[in-house]
Amino acid sequence: MTSTFIQLGSKLKHYWSLIKSLQTLLLLITGVAGFICTRCPWLNPVSVLLVAVSLLLAISGGTVLNMWYDRDIDAIMSRTCWRPLPSGHIRPREALIFGLILSAAGIGLAVLMDPLYGLVILAGLFFDVIVYTVWLKRRSAWSVLWGGLSGGMPILSGRVYGIGEIEWVGLALALAVICWVPTHIMTFSMRYREDYAAARVPTFPQLYGEITTRRIIAFSSLLSIFAMGLALYGIGLEIGFVRAFALLSAGLIALAVRGLARPTEKSNFRLFKYASAYMLGSMLLMMASVLN
Repeated sequence: MTSTFIQLGSKLKHYWSLIKSLQTLLLLITGVAGFICTRCPWLNPVSVLLVAVSLLLAISGGTVLNMWYDRDIDAIMSRTCWRPLPSGHIRPREALIFGLILSAAGIGLAVLMDPLYGLVILAGLFFDVIVYTVWLKRRSAWSVLWGGLSGGMPILSGRVYGIGEIEWVGLALALAVICWVPTHIMTFSMRYREDYAAARVPTFPQLYGEITTRRIIAFSSLLSIFAMGLALYGIGLEIGFVRAFALLSAGLIALAVRGLARPTEKSNFRLFKYASAYMLGSMLLMMASVLN
């Protein structure tokens, strides 16, 4: 009996790692923040929970499908060869079924909640799995733009569910995430350049060099801050929260400029880690300003 429980726990642990919990959690938080920032008249714990569950299912499903499709290149790269699929802990068929069930459940629930909300989530899943992973990731370094587009859909969907339409604030929030994604992905691709080269996955550092890549990172960071600031203005962020956002933004700019002026592995990794903290902090500020 003990052995059975141990095996079950190990299996569940491998399934959990398929959804990339930290990445999924960050995208989930952007979606929930997008909903809460609408100050929707019927905002309540149940509606927030429904948004969170539908997004969690859809985002996790897309991530699992990506892992299923990329299992061959994951087996080549040293940083990913331990994952459940290339290591053989989960069979490809199991992962495919798991990903399809999660995706269908997430989209189905979202459509029942609101058709437009469900459509935006479906668009994010389509851009992530079909356009980014299946079509472009192995063909073009510019696939990062489509990965960014899919990353902007959760926050847009949350905004759409709260107000019932697509408007400029929601688009600005989505643009802020879209422009943030290159900072996240490109710093990552520089850190693991050898892995990507071994798997023959084209990246900006390989094709255009690290200096150009760092310039793009700095520029995309500035665009992300501008779009986020514009959206926060539209939301009506109070001055105290604006100051906090300014401090977060200053840190991102400083690290991006430092990485351009004095490029080192250490500065690159700091920017990679801080980029996630910046986005998380921005979302928490946005929610706190509404709930204050």
